[in-house]
Amino acid sequence: MSKSITSWMFSLAVIRLGHRFLVVRERKHGMLWYLPAGRVEPGETFAEAAKREVKEEAGIDVSLDGILKIQHTPNPDATARMRVIFVGRPVDDTPPKSIPDDESIEARWVTLEEAKQLPLRGAEVLTLFSEVANGALVVPTHFLRPEGL
Repeated sequence: MSKSITSWMFSLAVIRLGHRFLVVRERKHGMLWYLPAGRVEPGETFAEAAKREVKEEAGIDVSLDGILKIQHTPNPDATARMRVIFVGRPVDDTPPKSIPDDESIEARWVTLEEAKQLPLRGAEVLTLFSEVANGALVVPTHFLRPEGL
């Protein structure tokens, strides 16, 4: 008899505007800075979740250019985590939000050097920003699609 595996699905977004990247000061996780990110909701695609999270946490609409990474982490306790990390850009000149709400405290555009000065939730933020700044391979979003398509 096979066991079921509880899986957690997350979308993260590396949003770039020229030489700057979007960071969000989170309401939870110690109010540290991170990428717009969150859990994929029932019936939602990874891409839809990424766009929704950027809108909720940073207050801007984005276009997704592609996928930087797909990560799958199975655990021995019958759980697994899957993360899709997208690269995108803003669709217009709307500034990131500056008024705190239930989603985040604030969002801002930072250079890689400025990001190094922020209290970040994880070093992966700098790694992802550096990879994108240095021309990492980004595959088209259509590489991730529902079965049968």
